[in-house]
Amino acid sequence: MDRVLVVILAGETKNRLQPLTNIRAKPAIPFGGGFRVIDFTLSNCINSGIRQMFVLTQYRSWSLQRHIQDGWGISSANLGEYVYCVPAQQKVGMDWYHGTADAIRQNLDLIDLDLVQGKEIEHVLILSGDHIYKMDYRQLLQYHMSRNADLTVSGLRVSAEQATGNLGVLSVEKDYKIVGFEENSENPKSIPDMPGYVLASMGIYVFKVDVMVDILHGEGNDFGRDIIPKMAEKNTNMFAYDFTAHNKIKDYVIESNASRRRKVLIDRIRDSIYWRNVDSLDSFYEANMELAFVDPVLNLYGELWPIRSYQRPRPPSKFVMGGSMSESLVSDGCIISGSMVRRSILSPGVIVEKEALVEDSVIFDDVIIGAGSKIRRAIIDKEAKILPGASLGYDREADKKRGCTISQNGIVVVPRDLTLE
Repeated sequence: MDRVLVVILAGETKNRLQPLTNIRAKPAIPFGGGFRVIDFTLSNCINSGIRQMFVLTQYRSWSLQRHIQDGWGISSANLGEYVYCVPAQQKVGMDWYHGTADAIRQNLDLIDLDLVQGKEIEHVLILSGDHIYKMDYRQLLQYHMSRNADLTVSGLRVSAEQATGNLGVLSVEKDYKIVGFEENSENPKSIPDMPGYVLASMGIYVFKVDVMVDILHGEGNDFGRDIIPKMAEKNTNMFAYDFTAHNKIKDYVIESNASRRRKVLIDRIRDSIYWRNVDSLDSFYEANMELAFVDPVLNLYGELWPIRSYQRPRPPSKFVMGGSMSESLVSDGCIISGSMVRRSILSPGVIVEKEALVEDSVIFDDVIIGAGSKIRRAIIDKEAKILPGASLGYDREADKKRGCTISQNGIVVVPRDLTLE
């Protein structure tokens, strides 16, 4: 890992996630109660033994920068470890980033910076800061180096129906050599010997540094739309890493009996192939709600591959006056008072007052839900207040008039700080 430079792209705007991105970048959105979206990529790096990371920020980055400073100060600059936020600085002109490749192009000086620090960079690992998944990047890098690839792209097996008109698809030969790339194709090419399945790009790239620098001196602002097709035309030595087949993360399951506790090592295959691009309100909602399943595909409780985050000092949550919860995640500092919470995700500091009902909802930090109110199929942003007796998620037109956003699938989204009567 000493000769690998890691760059995390965290500056993209996401209009499909408004109002959640009205005040913050997508990687800074709270997720799963006690996390932010970017925590999954950062945790993957740390768990993979990578402790030198540049995070490229741009859009409404203050919340993201503060979270990284507060929660990820786990490295030592004296030991060559760092997590540095690098804001967009218009280094090569007056324009901000025009795409993934342009963001790297405008920060090629970071490679020179590491050379000055005495670290000879051979490969650049480019990651996205806004996906939910677990991945051991060491396996990807080993695959890349074993094939002496100029570029390796991580891909996920999905059905052709799911990818059609929706995802960027890698065209590969039987040895997984990349021969093309199709963005939102209406007729994506199947994986050889796997009819009906395609290899969708995950937006994870490993470049030989000299190849990357050379191609970025030319035209093209986006890796998927511009760079990969251009490299395929030149028959560049590119390979796809089949995330579904190769990515395996060892995890520990605790087994107990009357006399002792012991750890049993297993392969978490289902856990290791989970990947979600939460690029819409509905996909964000669904990814959160999956965590409340009895046996969720994404396991947050493993000990060997922990997901780290900044945690505010909070007391334990408490249930008083008959308050109850079922099939839900409840973070620290919550008070459930004589109320019912069902199939929901409660972030730190949420208060649910007596005789209130919360169902199938994702509640961000420090929300107050008043007595006798009813909430269903909702996402409520930080510090919002639902006044006593109010209802949310029962009348779409009434919710719109009160300033809420309704997703395509009918999820009601309450902006930050809004008070609802």
